[in-house]
Amino acid sequence: MASTSSTSVIIIGAGQSGLAAARTAADSGLTPVVLESSDRPAGSWPQYYESLKLFSPAQYSSFPGTPFPGDPDGYPVRDQVASYIERYANTLDVEIRTNTRVTAVETAGEGFAVHTEHGDTLSAAGVVAASGSFSNPYRPQLPGQERFTGEVLHVADYRSPDRYAGKRVIVVGAGNSAIQVGYELGQVASTTLATRAPITFTPQRKLGKDLHYWLKVTKLDLLPPAWLARLFHTTLVIDTGRYQSAVEAGRPDRRPMFSALDGSDVIWSDGTREPVDTILLATGYRPSLGYLAGLGALDADGMPRHESGISTTHPGLVYLGLEFQRSFSSNTLRGVHRDAEFVIPPLAAHVSKAATTIA
Repeated sequence: MASTSSTSVIIIGAGQSGLAAARTAADSGLTPVVLESSDRPAGSWPQYYESLKLFSPAQYSSFPGTPFPGDPDGYPVRDQVASYIERYANTLDVEIRTNTRVTAVETAGEGFAVHTEHGDTLSAAGVVAASGSFSNPYRPQLPGQERFTGEVLHVADYRSPDRYAGKRVIVVGAGNSAIQVGYELGQVASTTLATRAPITFTPQRKLGKDLHYWLKVTKLDLLPPAWLARLFHTTLVIDTGRYQSAVEAGRPDRRPMFSALDGSDVIWSDGTREPVDTILLATGYRPSLGYLAGLGALDADGMPRHESGISTTHPGLVYLGLEFQRSFSSNTLRGVHRDAEFVIPPLAAHVSKAATTIA
């Protein structure tokens, strides 16, 4: 049965961003209710591909005050991260409602009405959009894709290499996920990485220390996105040497991006053709914020209008978990709490109708 209720703040999403918001909101005297579309408060982690491994060691992949268990120099895998986030959720004295998908947010007086797929409506003075991006994979339309007889998937649909054994697979993308997936596919299938530019590898360890140690001591982790764009002009792939060696050995190989698809074939940039079974897009994600579409908080491309996570269109609306929201580490376990501590105080001031100036 549909219901109507009210609270001070609704947090949409119970992944790492939503839980960081919940802790900070509770510490600020708010009464948050967290709405999570899946059946457990672990965000999107249980849905990623099975072999996913963090590129940051456990000691740099934790919420404040809750160290990641196990070897601090180890690199946690998907299920370990999901379990860690769920255990952290259980330590919070906040209400978390799972299996509760938000369908729309509307203004209601000076606050908001949050509607769920069950027909319920929750009223709140403030909203934290922390729903991540996994449910909104970016799928560029490839030339000739409508005529392609093979399958085109996004890495969001990929789980393990088993079903691709012996097939011809092309992975489109040059980021960490593309290389990690391309590497494991290359062990069982004829696999090519199709990229628009050569892959740029960077060592995972320098002078005996993990890259994230250097990001911390140099404070590169905290640099604003505009500064990062000046320092890094391409995507860096973090590598122990294994991935680069595999690419150099042709498992997978790397080729310039193909020009088109046609029937069962890929047409490469030099005009050659070959039949392909699967195109796997490792082309990233966009913020999953469709529930804000009717609010007028998004631009024409569905991206949030915000300044460092604070909505520029609606007082009382903030965001968490946007890539490069305020820094290189914004959308990470090690960094999202800093963004939460930035956006929650002005939200709390709005909720309490206190005057505040956001610098």
